Amino acid sequence: MKATKIIILLYIGILVSSCKKYEEVPNELVNPDIIYDQFDKNGTYAQWVRNDLYTYLPDGFNRIDNVVLDAATDDAVASRYGSPIELLAKSGITAGTNPDDRWATSYAAVRKVNIFLSKIDVVPYDAASIKFWKAEARFIRAMNYFELLKRYGGVPLLGDQVFGLNDNLSNIPRNTFDEGVQYILAECEAIKPLLRTEPVLDTFLGSITRGAAYALKSRVLLYVASPLNNPANDQNKWLAAANAAKDLINLNVYSLTPAFTSAFLNRKNSEVILAYQKAQNRTLETGNAPIGFAEPNASNGYVNPSQNLVDAFPMSDGRAIDATAATLPYKAQDPYANRDPRLGLTVFYNGASWLSRAVETFDGGLDRPGGMRLQTRTGYYMRKFLGLFGTATAYQDQTHNFPIFRYAEILLNYAEAINETGNQAEALTQLKLIRNRAGIPLGNVVGYAHGIRTDLNQVEMRKVIQNERRIEMAFEEQRFWDIRRWKIAEQVGNSSVRGMQIVKQGSTFTYTPIVVDQLSFVAPKMYLYAIPLKEIVADPALQQNPGY
Repeated sequence: MKATKIIILLYIGILVSSCKKYEEVPNELVNPDIIYDQFDKNGTYAQWVRNDLYTYLPDGFNRIDNVVLDAATDDAVASRYGSPIELLAKSGITAGTNPDDRWATSYAAVRKVNIFLSKIDVVPYDAASIKFWKAEARFIRAMNYFELLKRYGGVPLLGDQVFGLNDNLSNIPRNTFDEGVQYILAECEAIKPLLRTEPVLDTFLGSITRGAAYALKSRVLLYVASPLNNPANDQNKWLAAANAAKDLINLNVYSLTPAFTSAFLNRKNSEVILAYQKAQNRTLETGNAPIGFAEPNASNGYVNPSQNLVDAFPMSDGRAIDATAATLPYKAQDPYANRDPRLGLTVFYNGASWLSRAVETFDGGLDRPGGMRLQTRTGYYMRKFLGLFGTATAYQDQTHNFPIFRYAEILLNYAEAINETGNQAEALTQLKLIRNRAGIPLGNVVGYAHGIRTDLNQVEMRKVIQNERRIEMAFEEQRFWDIRRWKIAEQVGNSSVRGMQIVKQGSTFTYTPIVVDQLSFVAPKMYLYAIPLKEIVADPALQQNPGY
């Protein structure tokens, strides 16, 4: 079985390699008729190719030098100085060097989808299954075009075309951003009735369903309506984004999980619309947990959340830490007391419980010992996505499926878009749902709901929504793109990244905020990536983005 799968992947790879005079792999083994076989009544080979297509969905877990993309924002830093993520954090990317380059990967996905769509109908397998597979493949292609659009702007749209080795690929121009958007939206509409309808049988957990097409449309239209792509603030674009999110909500098949962590730790839950599926593992625990544990629980603490992010979390009554009228005032020397429950589920802070001991991120503590060992630069480690090991004694394999789309995002999409149309009350309703699930009570203070003023104007509500999105979606590859589409990267991307220095004196601690790094964002250049130099050389019809 493994040998056959390798042959399939060799076949797919050889199609995009340069032509050779000699035979690298026996022709009889890579013949398309073997893979898309009219006698393969079980669809075995074709299903392997279909499964391979799923590997081209986004996976945001520690994917850039073992850290998350948020480490290129004000939300975190890498524990290792000089990590490639700093090229993104400090405007260091070029047409030749970019740790988040997606061009080749996404176009490989497009090519594989097009080959699959052009040949799958010859396989005499169950027609209903093939219908689903084709719709899934089209979604994966659309998703990859969106990954290209948000990085590079307009890119070439290839449709269903499968290029051969003798085709001229040196004169393919870029389509516009708007043309790319319309292509993705049209694909989403076309495949909605062709995908599996929720709820799906456990056999199909992880499959791309109808909701994923709705969710992609919602995200795309939100980006289209945002200031980066909507400088005239066209209200029709905001209304379209609001309607797209509302359409998904109105399906009435998704809901917030009762517990925040359930969305990340349970493979089957009501909130995740689409996730990158993986076998159970403990890689996130060993990659991100505090470093002061011995084998078999040793961890590397690669991602260090910032004080900037920690300060964004409100108090447990929902009001900001700088709210002077808070019923639970923030105490600078007891900074983690009475905070939003999501804080402790997102970051490890000094005194948090992990593997049956208190986390020690004070100077000289077990998890911040000093010296040459890689350790937290901020006084924090990333907690989100990790298993519930606070009172455990050892790690166990966990479900770790990266959430590409989840229902909380859709509520936030709707809140943001509907607020921009002038409906603050409807926006507040969505925030109340999210804060209620977080464990922030409604409260009995007149004029407040879950810590949010009920009389906010549009500008005030926008700030609240942006902050709620920041903390709810932390480390899910949202903030990096959000600060760009909101057109605030020029401010946020040139700010200081702060941490917390903690000194232990007897049984007490002294907390002092410190600066650990400085971000740099060159505008307008960094609002888009450079098209890779090798692509510009291969296709002179492509035009490089400004500034590169």
